Amino acid sequence: MEQTTEDPPTSAVLLDHCHFSQVIFNSVEKFYVPGGDITCYYTLTQHFIPRRKDWIGIFRVGWKTTREYYTFMWVTLPIDLNKESARQLEVQFKAYYLPKDDEYYQFCYVDQDGVVRGASIPFQFRPENEEDILVVTTQGEVEEIEQHNKELCKENQELKDTCVSLQKQNSDMQAELQRKQEELETLQSINKKLEQKVKEQKDCWETELLQLKEHNQKMSSENEKMGVRVDQLQVQLSTQEKEMEKLLQGDQDKTEQLEHLKKENGQLFLSLTEQREHQKKLEQTVEEMKQKEATAMKKHLEKRTLNLSRRLSENKIMCDALQREKERMERENDLPFKKCPNCLSDCADDVCEHVLEQQTLCLNCPICDKSFPAREKQIFEDHVFCHSL
Repeated sequence: MEQTTEDPPTSAVLLDHCHFSQVIFNSVEKFYVPGGDITCYYTLTQHFIPRRKDWIGIFRVGWKTTREYYTFMWVTLPIDLNKESARQLEVQFKAYYLPKDDEYYQFCYVDQDGVVRGASIPFQFRPENEEDILVVTTQGEVEEIEQHNKELCKENQELKDTCVSLQKQNSDMQAELQRKQEELETLQSINKKLEQKVKEQKDCWETELLQLKEHNQKMSSENEKMGVRVDQLQVQLSTQEKEMEKLLQGDQDKTEQLEHLKKENGQLFLSLTEQREHQKKLEQTVEEMKQKEATAMKKHLEKRTLNLSRRLSENKIMCDALQREKERMERENDLPFKKCPNCLSDCADDVCEHVLEQQTLCLNCPICDKSFPAREKQIFEDHVFCHSL
């Protein structure tokens, strides 16, 4: 199997004869001489539209899918399909790519979807004078040729039946094509009316579009003005929000100060209550201290009075004692003087000044006549005080 360029589009779907009548092959020879180029002539029917990837292949008779091609050539797209001459086309196969055996082959038109759209009658590649050559074969070869001829006859009959079927399909397709053509003309008439309506509608839409553009420009201008106004309002709103925040913060601060003052007032009231209670306690304490002080003063005065009375009594006793001592001394002074044996001085009633001095250096209790040395005056006074208790 030979290939000329890139692989063509094929299909693995089995043979389907329903589309074979869309492309018709013309002037197909029964055999072609090996070693030379061959030209394939074909006609596109009116209901078939070729495409860029369509191709014509040479297939060995008996093929089942389009993948079994031997060689192929790309088709040439016609310039204007509306002309009858544009549908009469041809393609040339170079000798280098043609088969070298004497099997039966046929042309097949395959579209870019891998579907067969037309098939030719079978042909062979053999020399032109092959029929005049004497062929010497064995009996076995004769039987094999006869068997092969039977198979070829059978395939030929099948191809004839297929051709009849294709012709019938072609007739049906022609009728269908005519009907489609009438429908196409009707649709074209409707299309013209629709195009006129579309044009009118388009003109109307263009007018409305122009009006909408003008309205849009006007709205854009107003929108810009509104945008400036919105920006100004945004600034004012921002300023008011800041002022509102300051006011709210001030209210909050005042509320906090009021709460703080309430707490301080409560604390002051509590402190005042405590101070009043403390003042009452102090007043009570002062009163009690005054009473205690008055009592203590009274006791102190009484004790002092008692002490003064005691001292007065003591002084009186002392005074009385001194008075008696004075009287005694005066009496002694009135006595005659005698010499003191100690100092040999004159003394009265044998009483020397030394004796008097010794007597005066002693303190005698006026109550019990107990004597105390002059240096023990405090003991003497306490002794005398005890007599007054």
